[in-house]
Amino acid sequence: MRWDSQRVRNDQAGEQALPGLPGLVRSVRTPEFAGVVFHEVVAKSVLNRVPGGSPMPFGWTVNPYRGCTHACSYCLHGDTPVLMADGTTKPLAELKVGDRVYGTERRGNYRHYVPTEVLDHWSTVKPAHRVTVADGTQLIASGDHRFLTERGWKHVTGEVSGPDRRPHLTAGNKLMGTGRFAAPPKDTADYRRGYLCGVARGDGGGAPGSRASARVAEYVTGDLPLALPVEWPRTPTDEWRKGLLAGVFDADGTFSHRILRLPGLGPRALAAVVEALTAFGFQHAVEARRAPDGKVCVRVDGGLPEHLRLFHTVDPAATDKRAIDGAAIKSGARLGVVAVEPLGLDLPLFDITTGTGDFIANGVVSHNCFARNSHTYLDLDAGHDFDTQIVVKVNAAQVLSRQLAAPRWNREHVAMGTNTDPYQRAEGRYRLMPGIIRALASSGTPFSILTKGTILSRDLPDLVSAAADVPVGLGVSIALLDRAVQQSLEPGTPSPQARLELVRRITDAGLPCGVFIAPVLPGISDSVEQLDQLLGEVAAAGATGVTVLPLHLRPGAREWFAQWLAREHPTLVPLYRRIYGRSTTADVNYRRALASRIAPLVRRHGLAAGGSEPRWPAGSLPAGIPEARVSQEQLTLL
Repeated sequence: MRWDSQRVRNDQAGEQALPGLPGLVRSVRTPEFAGVVFHEVVAKSVLNRVPGGSPMPFGWTVNPYRGCTHACSYCLHGDTPVLMADGTTKPLAELKVGDRVYGTERRGNYRHYVPTEVLDHWSTVKPAHRVTVADGTQLIASGDHRFLTERGWKHVTGEVSGPDRRPHLTAGNKLMGTGRFAAPPKDTADYRRGYLCGVARGDGGGAPGSRASARVAEYVTGDLPLALPVEWPRTPTDEWRKGLLAGVFDADGTFSHRILRLPGLGPRALAAVVEALTAFGFQHAVEARRAPDGKVCVRVDGGLPEHLRLFHTVDPAATDKRAIDGAAIKSGARLGVVAVEPLGLDLPLFDITTGTGDFIANGVVSHNCFARNSHTYLDLDAGHDFDTQIVVKVNAAQVLSRQLAAPRWNREHVAMGTNTDPYQRAEGRYRLMPGIIRALASSGTPFSILTKGTILSRDLPDLVSAAADVPVGLGVSIALLDRAVQQSLEPGTPSPQARLELVRRITDAGLPCGVFIAPVLPGISDSVEQLDQLLGEVAAAGATGVTVLPLHLRPGAREWFAQWLAREHPTLVPLYRRIYGRSTTADVNYRRALASRIAPLVRRHGLAAGGSEPRWPAGSLPAGIPEARVSQEQLTLL
């Protein structure tokens, strides 16, 4: 390959080689990809099993690349939540010197939660490992990182003898903490209505404190003010339930001596509180003692893990009532270590120093060095490195052929493009996909490809040939038609017109092609006129199906997207705050409005689409695969 002259040396400033990467053959750069380093590796395996319980309509994936030269602004990674001293959480990467967090200190036989201060905060790059815990939590950390276990502090990795001998995690060790933190509520109209109902519920409840009063004032006088009194719904939504519980706690709730109570409830409030707690699976009891006027008290059981889950789920404004100072670290949370696995990559890891020397990261007592966590952590760094440090499995086709020839292979559906795009620009140079397609077809394995890359048209003869032997599904992602916005948001990707032409070539070749219109950007690409024009173009290109998905701000992506939005569309920032709040997904009202906007347009253009829930579009999955709901949390490309 003529890139030999572009080999990266370790002493070249600004261009990082990865000498610790298993199977590394060389690291190269080229003027055609300015600022990008390609790390060519000889892989031992390219066939990856999807974790059990995943909602994805396939059990296996193949990713010939790690990292992506498309450089999309919304394909980034999230942060590990850290427990703050006011009971809320904040992503580790966003912590600042001086922030107050919870750490621990030993008192007698137990460690106890105590507030402490962040003294320093930085990032580093180290070989990363994945620690999987029984409750499903996955933590990415360096081998030197230490977790608190039932037998004391243990490093992530170590040896039982020799110079590297040290206490380290093994399967069965129990980590200490409360278990992973719950996601916060969305700041939706329903949440606000529920909150106001909880605070001013008409049964003579107490006056809210200053923080709760400020929240009430915001809800009744700020953007999109609500009129009082607020009607109680006949059929409450989850967001209304969360708001109700937050309001009730802010007005009268107590959290003292590790007991959480919601007192002073009249008949209507009692029924609503019990219904909401039951809906979210909280253990609770209606206490026998009664207050004047027939009011009663509800006690929330389950200990500290459940109390924190309630606080994080409903987010009361009264953070002063959420303190866990002095609580002993002991719980029945399912924190047994299931596996510790090296990722085979150096990743950017975050580190802080606190006054106690530890902190609480996603419910686990922890020291130092966590990676930004997401379903695509294997694709290098969350930001710049994801776009500029690309791992290329140069022997992908040969390894895949060997794996598919194994007697135990059952010819299950294999998906490509769900994490990184197999037809990113680098594929034009490495040409890995033709061999992969032939290996899948010759083994009788059905497969699907999801892409933004027009290089796929090069392989249409191979895909037509493969489709004669096995079911093949093809999907193309197109976000919008505005070229200027597309270039700003998705630098490095083919233009919308080029992708429409790809759809046309695929269907002209007699192959199916479903189109994902994703992500739809509120206030930027979601008008009836814009969607009508785009759907018309998609239909004219011959797409066999379509699904429309709003922007999904996976953790970490929101910070990068927020910077882009503030720079390019500053007047839309309040709109996005209302629609997304602190959530990864758009508020349910926006999703419903978008769906109602889309439905008649889809019918007008004669396109096949799913029902009320977004589905994989017709043609994007191999024939015979059951229809499935789209899970954006697990599709990095969308």
